[in-house]
Amino acid sequence: MTISISITLTRCVLPALAMAVLAPAALAADPTGFTNSQGMDFVRIPAGSFQMGSDETDKDALPNEQPRHAVRISRSFYLARYEVTQAQRELVMGASAYTLSRSNPFYGLPGMAERVRRPDNPVTVSWKDAQVFIERLNQRESGHRYRLPTEAEWEYAARAGTNTAYSFGDDASLLSRYAWHGEDFSDGSMHPVGQKLPNPWGLYDIHGNVWEWVQDWYADGYPGSAPVTDPSGPAIGSSKVVRGGSWHVTGGSWRSAVRKPYATDYRGISIGFRLLREAD
Repeated sequence: MTISISITLTRCVLPALAMAVLAPAALAADPTGFTNSQGMDFVRIPAGSFQMGSDETDKDALPNEQPRHAVRISRSFYLARYEVTQAQRELVMGASAYTLSRSNPFYGLPGMAERVRRPDNPVTVSWKDAQVFIERLNQRESGHRYRLPTEAEWEYAARAGTNTAYSFGDDASLLSRYAWHGEDFSDGSMHPVGQKLPNPWGLYDIHGNVWEWVQDWYADGYPGSAPVTDPSGPAIGSSKVVRGGSWHVTGGSWRSAVRKPYATDYRGISIGFRLLREAD
């Protein structure tokens, strides 16, 4: 599948007390969405509630995914159907992200630069780089509506009404149908977006391909099990959160709840981002 920036990409607020987990069919993403002036395709994500994190009985859960708690997302929003690509980043910024120095030596391995820099691959940048891109995109579209999703918004959209380890269920043997994962540095890299199956709300590469920066500062676990509305993470911190796992075997897990910290200026070859656009 070839995706070009010049061609359009394939495309009820609940009461405060109603914090139960939604059944998979309870809500559906708006199939219409929209495509912005830069050719980025977005899906409208409905407001709703979900259980964030992992249950203590989950044998695969990590301590930083707990305690599981009910979260209410009070406003609908648009989330990009695909991770931001190298070509889209270059269109907005006027230069390749790979003119910037990398935070690890792996980009310099034989053949890696060529594999990484394919135009339809998700771009890999630091959290700070993503903020510069978002500022430039907001200027181009004469508004301030684009941003990174919060961690809660990301997991809510990734789960897409499910309450299982992955958006497609609990069977990890199916992961390769939905995610690029488990590759090594000798001949692997991220892959063009949108080649695997999407999650139930039409979002591609939610699992694998590249980790995705979110807006929140990282904390080693959630503050409590009480229900919350529109959480935005700690007020301060030293690292930001990445979600979803990556193409590389060191991703470790690609479950909907998995989360890791990285410094805001870390610019490797396995972390990119997905845009959120606020709805009217």
